[in-house]
Amino acid sequence: MSGQAVKIRSSEGGEFDCYLVAPKADGPKTDTTMPAIVLASAVHGVDADIREIADEFAAKGVIAAAPDLFWRTVPGPLSHDDGRTQQRSQPRLEKIKTGERDLADTLAYLRTLPQFNGQAAVIGFCYGGPYAILGPKRLGYAAGISCHGSQMLDYVGELDGVTAPVCIIWGDRDHRAPAEVLDAYRPIPARMKNVEVHIFPGILHGYMMRGAPQAFDPKTRDFSMARANAILDGLRSGAPSKLRQAS
Repeated sequence: MSGQAVKIRSSEGGEFDCYLVAPKADGPKTDTTMPAIVLASAVHGVDADIREIADEFAAKGVIAAAPDLFWRTVPGPLSHDDGRTQQRSQPRLEKIKTGERDLADTLAYLRTLPQFNGQAAVIGFCYGGPYAILGPKRLGYAAGISCHGSQMLDYVGELDGVTAPVCIIWGDRDHRAPAEVLDAYRPIPARMKNVEVHIFPGILHGYMMRGAPQAFDPKTRDFSMARANAILDGLRSGAPSKLRQAS
């Protein structure tokens, strides 16, 4: 299943591109509404890897949307060796805060789609990882998933008060999640039953991305997709999915 490029109007003025894959409803609205997942990309933007992941989610019967979070500076996808990634991602905390508006506007756009059931998860990769926490915290998302998220130590406190499902996944050889980051997140599931943290031995930063062949790990990617789809199944039925024990 492949998607299309749509324009989403920004609440601050202007509009930004979004890759959208929306399965068609096959029957009455009450029988065919579905949840959505919004992909917050790595700093390389909505590239072939992100579009492929969006297509995979849509093939499972959910709406998938991947907005261009970098439309204000350097829009579109960038190659891994493009020197402009620094320009679009720094200063990091300020850029993430600005992107919150785009995630909220993307959710508002999804609410205009007749097949959307009103329940959406956000999945963040690398740069987009913090939105797995910020989305359920204050942007209206019903769940969050982070895959090899970066800058996550700055957002661990944001988990306080979050009751929606949150799933965070790293490898223990992720240079963007050093020991102090992993140590800060490991104990959280013991006190917050809505949060799961999985840390896989030997796995590098960027394991989700086929375009990063040195880091790509198909087994960890499959696990991450399975966990995200389980959470989405919970949003499909209107009840949170059962969380897995942290690894």
